[in-house]
Amino acid sequence: MTGATRDPVDELVGALAPEVPPPAIRRRDVVLVTGPWLAGSSSVVALLRERRPDVEFVESDDLRPGQAPVAVVFVASAVAPLTDSDCAVLDAAAAHTDVVVAAVAKIDAHANWRDVLDEDRRILDAHDERYRGVPWVGVAAAPDLGSPRIDDLLAALDAALLDPSLQRRNRLRAWEFRLIDAARRHREAVESPGRAARVAALQAERTEAARAVRVGKSERAVALRSQIQQARLQLSYFARNRCASVRTELQEDAAEVTRRGVPQFLGYVEQRMSAVVGEVDAGIVEHLTDVAVELGVAPDRVAPARVSVPAVGRPPLKSRGLETRLMVLVGGGFGLGVALSLSRLFADLAPGWTVAGAVVCTLIGVAVAAWMVGTRALLLDRAVIDRWIGERAAALRSSLDEAVATRVLATEMAMTSVLAHQVEVDNARLAADLNRIDVELREHAAARSQAAAARDAALPSVLAALTRVRHELSASGSDEGVAGEQNDAVSVIAAQQGPGR
Repeated sequence: MTGATRDPVDELVGALAPEVPPPAIRRRDVVLVTGPWLAGSSSVVALLRERRPDVEFVESDDLRPGQAPVAVVFVASAVAPLTDSDCAVLDAAAAHTDVVVAAVAKIDAHANWRDVLDEDRRILDAHDERYRGVPWVGVAAAPDLGSPRIDDLLAALDAALLDPSLQRRNRLRAWEFRLIDAARRHREAVESPGRAARVAALQAERTEAARAVRVGKSERAVALRSQIQQARLQLSYFARNRCASVRTELQEDAAEVTRRGVPQFLGYVEQRMSAVVGEVDAGIVEHLTDVAVELGVAPDRVAPARVSVPAVGRPPLKSRGLETRLMVLVGGGFGLGVALSLSRLFADLAPGWTVAGAVVCTLIGVAVAAWMVGTRALLLDRAVIDRWIGERAAALRSSLDEAVATRVLATEMAMTSVLAHQVEVDNARLAADLNRIDVELREHAAARSQAAAARDAALPSVLAALTRVRHELSASGSDEGVAGEQNDAVSVIAAQQGPGR
């Protein structure tokens, strides 16, 4: 505002705090009647409109944003004393208006309304010192019996509206609200709840990011160690179990093999050994692949199969000449004994068949001797094959144990390398996240410093203007109001300077 039409209050405050714009309100020549819910304000405003048609009385819904009344009538109920929310209703209604008249409604229905009025006055005075000079009256706008009682309210309202300093006091009160809001904005710019919450969130995010990388590294290392140990135990047990089962199976088959089936049986043993090697190899690949997938490692990093059937010589079935000669001698003696026994039996029973019986007995003896030699040779071959199968199974078990250990170790090394690379990736990502968070934290710190500098530069003039406005308000009121306003100015200025300076 410029020129000769500028308000004297605006000039007074503008000279002290030129950076604060004037209050952006439009003063309407109306009286606002408001109060808590069910306090009776609607009945009061209706009766006021009837008794004083020359004055425009409105309710809260009749005022648009940016409009302020010249006076406020605050209606409280005689049912119970005021609450904090009721005081907040008055604060919002009288934010830009100095003139306030308080009334306790429904006094016709409550005999103790004077006690409630005294308690309401005490509560309102304790709520804000600006209300210490507010007049309190009792009204009965819509009594069940008798005439309405509103004369005291009209008298107090007329006295307030006829005050020659009414316009100046209202403008000063609007300026007080504007200056308090400006001081609050300067404080919030420094100690912004949104900025503080964002800084706290960034610090928590920073801590959580570092903890997540640290915990992830430990968890992966523990998981790798656990999975590798389990794989080593399970695969070793699987290989030994397969070797034991194939050994038992082949030894049972060897106990029934014939001399003609020995060559084919040896080939069968080789096939079974190769099959066991293939089964163990497939089991190793499958198990280690599952471990890799569970640890988040690509399955192609599992070491390739390198298990082979160990080379073991064939059983010594032909190099036993001395034992064969001994068996021939024993079998020949046993066959000779059988032949002599049978020949004597034929000679006693059929003397005419003595020569033929001798020939037959000789053939039987030779057959018995040959059978004994062949049977003993077969049993010996089976025993040799049984021992050979045991040696073959032991060699296979040793080879498979070595293969399991080698494969598990190679897989562990490959997975350790992959997990080490993952740790590097996590550390790089953590460094990027921490750098981003630190940059934003520095930006918030710089913004806070700039806001503090702006506050320190602007707040003294704002506080000086607020002190002058409250002094003017106190000077235009009663003696009691003067003391109250001065104390209020001192307390507000101390509160403004405390956290900011």
